[in-house]
Amino acid sequence: MTDLPEFYFRIRDNGAAMFRVSTENRQKRIEMHEIAVINIRNGNIRPHGNHVLSRNEQDAIDTWVAERRVTLAARDIDDIHRSVEHLNKTAHWAQSRASDADLEAVTDRLLMAMHDLRSVLVRKKADRIGRASKD
Repeated sequence: MTDLPEFYFRIRDNGAAMFRVSTENRQKRIEMHEIAVINIRNGNIRPHGNHVLSRNEQDAIDTWVAERRVTLAARDIDDIHRSVEHLNKTAHWAQSRASDADLEAVTDRLLMAMHDLRSVLVRKKADRIGRASKD
């Protein structure tokens, strides 16, 4: 049997539930005992029940949070790159395959979303240029 990790993190919205993994029982079954709930957005860590987190458990949480934030940041930027691709595909679809009814169904929503995005991007770019000129 392969070595099991000491801890298991069950991913959930905004964080994870942390479990201690154990096979220390007569049947050698895998048991998972919840020891904490982690909220990655606000950094809140709530030990389960009356459990007091050990230094080792806290270190494992800190490592997991750091790795999870890197994963989520990579996914965010990947989603943005995919959005650019979708916009390109949408332009091609609108120009080459969309019917009048198709365009009527999506044009206003697309235009509003693109206007909103453009406004944010232009404002953010102006802020970056403004900061760079002060340096």
